[in-house]
Amino acid sequence: MSRAAWPIAALLVGYPLWWALGFGGLSVIILAGPMVVLLWRRRPILVPPGFWLWMLLLAGYLVSALMLAESPPGTYGELGPGRLIGWTMRLALYVSVLIMVLYLGNLTERELPQLRLVRMLGVLFATTVAGGLLGVLVPGFAFTSPVELLLPRWLSGNAFVQNLIHPTAAQTQKVLGYAMPRPEAPFEWANAWGSNVSVLLVWAVVGWWVHGSRRQRVLLAVLTALAAVPVVYSLNRGLWIGLGLAVVYLIVRVGGRTRLALCGAATAAALAFALSPLAPLVAQRLDRPHSNDIRAFTVTATLAATAHSPVIGYGNTRNATGNHRTVTTGRTAWCPGCGHPPLGSDGQLWLLLMTQGLTGAALYVAFFVGAIRRHWADRSPVGLGGVLVMGLVLLYMFVYDGLVTPLILYLISFALLWRNSRRGPA
Repeated sequence: MSRAAWPIAALLVGYPLWWALGFGGLSVIILAGPMVVLLWRRRPILVPPGFWLWMLLLAGYLVSALMLAESPPGTYGELGPGRLIGWTMRLALYVSVLIMVLYLGNLTERELPQLRLVRMLGVLFATTVAGGLLGVLVPGFAFTSPVELLLPRWLSGNAFVQNLIHPTAAQTQKVLGYAMPRPEAPFEWANAWGSNVSVLLVWAVVGWWVHGSRRQRVLLAVLTALAAVPVVYSLNRGLWIGLGLAVVYLIVRVGGRTRLALCGAATAAALAFALSPLAPLVAQRLDRPHSNDIRAFTVTATLAATAHSPVIGYGNTRNATGNHRTVTTGRTAWCPGCGHPPLGSDGQLWLLLMTQGLTGAALYVAFFVGAIRRHWADRSPVGLGGVLVMGLVLLYMFVYDGLVTPLILYLISFALLWRNSRRGPA
């Protein structure tokens, strides 16, 4: 790996340090600067298929700023710093991940070997498992980051910003009817942890099992077994569904002895899990669909709001009037349960509908569907893994917000597919 590849190594291998400093996923915005410099020095710049779709998505997001001061029926709130901060951060992220894709695609195999990039994602998988275990064992772990100390209070106190810059091990929620921690370290939300661990597991398998030594395979087996604990404690049904569909996808797409081995491993893992102390917790979660009513309310309200600005959306999320239990406006001292997640916060699809209307949602879907279509015939480990991740993106957009770190991993996976198509299957 050459010096030109240091920004991606700093992002993936050095991620724990970024998290501790308070940058977390925002580190990609910082590292986009040196990536641009490296790209500029090697003009002309190659662009991937589907590049224009992301550019149209960015253009639509810029146009959506015209609606930041507007509020659709059924919502409340006025244009203020919080709304502007959210819009600006998302714009910076959308631009930065595109720069990252161009940067990765323009590095040669000698500068950054494909397998080296995959194994960097494997390192981040190990970091994610460690963070998940921290959230289970020491859920109260949290500290004030240097970034949080340096920012003015009006900015660091913003709820959206606070989630990004204040390192915490877990979110404590009453999903099962009683307070229980859901691991989120080293990411910004518990749902982000769920999305990220599944994507990173795909690349850890490619880098450390398919192309790994015996020692690396043993390490991956141990890490995967340990990951089962925070995966269950995350109470993330979307994650569980995603992992199940990933196994089915691989069984269908691989053949011969590999398929038989995968079926045997999946059966053994399912049996071991059913006999473990973790199984009753899954049963409790399935018996308590805590978030169904909440999600139904936000999705319905989001669709209703989208109907009033279907082409360009509203630029940012909005607060709904009341929630699934009451028509009271927001959380109050006498009604602490009246508050509600902002419209568009229950999944990337709903966020896009709220912020950019049907146009933005269609462009986002087309970008990832196009990647699946172009690379479906690539049956190399990277090809199979990349297409699987693109499929997970389309699944998770219904339940997980793609900001901030999930979108980074989605676009790195996209870049891996692009690199594979240009340099030959790996």
